[in-house]
Amino acid sequence: MKKIEAIIRKSKFSNVKKALLNVEVNFFSYWDVTGVGNEKEGHVYRGVTYSTTDIQRRYLSIIVSEPFVERTVNAILESAYTGEVGDGKIFILPVEEAYRIRTKEYGNTSLN
Repeated sequence: MKKIEAIIRKSKFSNVKKALLNVEVNFFSYWDVTGVGNEKEGHVYRGVTYSTTDIQRRYLSIIVSEPFVERTVNAILESAYTGEVGDGKIFILPVEEAYRIRTKEYGNTSLN
């Protein structure tokens, strides 16, 4: 099992969510987060320049079995892409074990 963590633009979240559902990733958690990244230029709205040193993003946490890792990553890469600085990052970490509390199932069966 792997944990896939992705930090994406908030504006791309609905695209990413649809892409994940299309590759049968039906469960994940997400949070609104603020971070510091490589975007250096300010944004102008109605004549006022706003700093972009603190960047609003969405953080996704997804646990998948090995066969789903590549398709999950590809779904995020394709649906979150704009080609501009600030598209985000994806991290993959090992997961030792997972349990479903209700049924006490563990391992890959606890993920479905």
